[in-house]
Amino acid sequence: MITNVASPPTEQSNPTFPELSNELEQNLVRIFKLLADETRLKIMLFLARENELHVSALCDKLNQTQPAVSHHLALLRGGGFLEVRRAGKHNFYSLRRSKFHTVMEELFRNIGTTDPDEIRFDEFVITHET
Repeated sequence: MITNVASPPTEQSNPTFPELSNELEQNLVRIFKLLADETRLKIMLFLARENELHVSALCDKLNQTQPAVSHHLALLRGGGFLEVRRAGKHNFYSLRRSKFHTVMEELFRNIGTTDPDEIRFDEFVITHET
């Protein structure tokens, strides 16, 4: 959850951002690169809401061609974010929630703030609820 902060934290209450492991840094870069694309973000949101969709349904929802949607699905699958189930001539896609959750939990754990479930910025706070 992202919330606005009425007043930014003082310099003393905002510790410096810690060094992250190379693996965590690479995972974060991969996640944010994949989700920076509007189509891929929409695919993730549709799958989060509906649990499982086949390519044709995603094409209809996105108003895009099958090759375009399949390209984005391949990138998300390569990033480890999707599960695929084949039924007849359709591939059904669903989120592999554990991948994203694991990386985000590791990020929050490594921040090193007084509250391990919160990342503070100047004007907002991102919280992680377990």
